[in-house]
Parts: sequence; C-alpha cells; structure tokens
Amino acid sequence: MNIERLVQMANDIAAYFAAEPDHAEAVAGVAIHLKRFWDPSMRRQIVAHERSGGAGLTPLAREGVVRLAGLDHASA
Repeated sequence: MNIERLVQMANDIAAYFAAEPDHAEAVAGVAIHLKRFWDPSMRRQIVAHERSGGAGLTPLAREGVVRLAGLDHASA
C-alpha cells in the first residue's frame, strides 16, 4: 500500500485517540488499533517508515507506531 495513505490512516487513528485524556492510554489505543485492524504488511510498512524518519506522522501517531513495533516484536 502507498506509504502516504498509511501515514494518513495512522494520523486519522491518532486523531480519534487524541480525545483520550490519558496520553499513555491514547498511545496504547493507537498501537492496539493498528495491531488488531491492519494486516502485517501494512504494519511492517508503517514501522519501517517511522524508523526511517516518520515523515508526515503526527506525534501521537508516531508514538503509537513505536509502541506497535514493540507489540509486534513481542509476539514474533
């Protein structure tokens, strides 16, 4: 999938969770959503994008992707 589209989708998810008053819960919400609803190839692409600088990701989306990388690594 096009990385720009994945970035947009991750930012949209982060925007939804930004309403969560507990920042740690918001980060976890982004990561869990990505883990549950994105296929593994999409997750690999967004993690690789974040590791290469993460251009276009909002701060919350970026934190969620970093957390996702930890979740994916733990389950590997």
